[in-house]
Amino acid sequence: QVQLVESGGGLVQAGGSLRLSCAASGIIFSGIFSINAMGWYRQAPGKQRELVAVISNGGSTKYKDSVKGRFTISRDNAKNTVYLQMNSLKPEDTAVYYCNVGLLSRPAGYWGQGTQVTVSS
Repeated sequence: QVQLVESGGGLVQAGGSLRLSCAASGIIFSGIFSINAMGWYRQAPGKQRELVAVISNGGSTKYKDSVKGRFTISRDNAKNTVYLQMNSLKPEDTAVYYCNVGLLSRPAGYWGQGTQVTVSS
């Protein structure tokens, strides 16, 4: 059973920074169970969940336009962990942030439990 543990959320003032982490465990990630894309999504109250950033197993990245230049996604394949460095945070970044880890056998991936990020003005 794949388990994802997120950490790093919290309350920060506008302009501040946070770093989210998401570690995958529970199975041996090899063969068809190799980790493929890893991503971060967020969901604000009353809104749909949206993609924030994604990184492929080759290191290619894609970002939501509003976070480009402020957020950086990275991964440590040896630790099966994905990170999201968030700088210059704005109140509109306030949301529950979820990580998603896709496997070759399950492209839709697995979801973390979510971590709250609150940016005060």
